[in-house]
Amino acid sequence: MSKLRGISVIFDLDGTLVDSEPNYYEAGRRTLAAYGVADFTWADHERYVGISTQETVADWKDRYDLPASVDELLATKNRRYLELARSTTRAYPEMRTFVEMLAAEGVPMAVASGSSPEAIAAVLTGTGLDAHLHTVVSADEVAHGKPAPDIFLEAARRLGASPSDCVVLEDAAPGAAAAHAAGMRCIAVPYVPAQVDAPEFATAGLLLRGGQKEFTGQAAFDWLCRRD
Repeated sequence: MSKLRGISVIFDLDGTLVDSEPNYYEAGRRTLAAYGVADFTWADHERYVGISTQETVADWKDRYDLPASVDELLATKNRRYLELARSTTRAYPEMRTFVEMLAAEGVPMAVASGSSPEAIAAVLTGTGLDAHLHTVVSADEVAHGKPAPDIFLEAARRLGASPSDCVVLEDAAPGAAAAHAAGMRCIAVPYVPAQVDAPEFATAGLLLRGGQKEFTGQAAFDWLCRRD
């Protein structure tokens, strides 16, 4: 019998399973440059970590007074991102180990991401994670993105799991808040060091303050076994 019987695990994608934020930054920088914004920095990008691409470009339109529509900006950024994602996205090795350990135990798993369905598919296929992660929810498919709980509740519904039986892995404060709002436990692996003390992370059942440098598949697996 599985040590984790009754538990389902839901992964955020960008910054949690894979190191895709550099690609998102570069796609955003190129998109904004095409509309005359030449000074978009990594620090500017960090404020959007954890929220959906659609919400990001909507904010850009207002912040930079862009003439393009939100739909046009979204399509442009997604196209540029996909060009990068198909060839350069790297899965975090310990996250891959964790996914494989859960798969070996038959734990139901899902991905719940603010990225578009096309971007999620490209990343999972390109990294080979699609071999174990078949249930996928994009923020494009729910009414409200993180920090609202919609995306995690939909993932639980598709897995046939109760929210109270789900554990979320997240790298961003909005995602940790969404997991808490959904009534799910959370393993928080902060991507942006400056956000480690954000109040949203205080709700996590396990907070790895060192981010991916501290995360190991075995430690996460052992924590789940203790919490079962």
